[in-house]
Amino acid sequence: MEAHSLSTPLLTLPMEVLVYLPPCYDQMPQRSYPVLYLLHGQNYTEKQWVRLGVPAVADALMGRKEVPPYIIVMPHDRLWEDPPETNFDEAFLDVLIPWVEDTYRTLPGREYRAVGGLSRGGAWAIHFGFANWEMFGVVGGHSAPVFWSDTPYLEDWIEAIPRDSLPRLYLDIGDKDYLRDSNDWLEGLLVKHNIPHEWHLYGGYHEEAYWQAHVEEYLRWYGRGWTSP
Repeated sequence: MEAHSLSTPLLTLPMEVLVYLPPCYDQMPQRSYPVLYLLHGQNYTEKQWVRLGVPAVADALMGRKEVPPYIIVMPHDRLWEDPPETNFDEAFLDVLIPWVEDTYRTLPGREYRAVGGLSRGGAWAIHFGFANWEMFGVVGGHSAPVFWSDTPYLEDWIEAIPRDSLPRLYLDIGDKDYLRDSNDWLEGLLVKHNIPHEWHLYGGYHEEAYWQAHVEEYLRWYGRGWTSP
């Protein structure tokens, strides 16, 4: 794990970032890797995914070669606003991603770039995955709503993606989650437009115990289909 702080005029305070490097990263300097950007929930920080067990689970899965090795980037979103009212999206796309790709050995191409998140972080993942589809080939939303400001545009974004460029999609939510209506609306939209996706309704609430119980499943899914030269 590495910790960084990125300063940009787009944000009042620096963006704090945690980067997980797979166990073989230093031992194989000729190798490049896919990248998963994981976003946390509202009122939390970039450390939420660490607390839920992501580094330990990734170490175990990659160490046993059950998933291909990949880099995991966990940035801190300090704000609560929807996309039109915050510069976080610009900082994420124009500052964070170029910095990651300049600093670490990453594989080029959207097929090797994933974005996922839980709760508000999942709303960001949905936003980036559809509004900026040319950037991401893999999108995951865990107990994720859709931003209110995105709802008027989401159907147009979906229709604008070429069929041969649709991202690999994963959605899951607990059956007692208070955000389920928004999640169900999105899933219905995907069905309406015949967008392939994986969707799971599990038992559970909108809480860390739910996400922690599914961390291994998430990391397996993100790594599915990836290979590193």
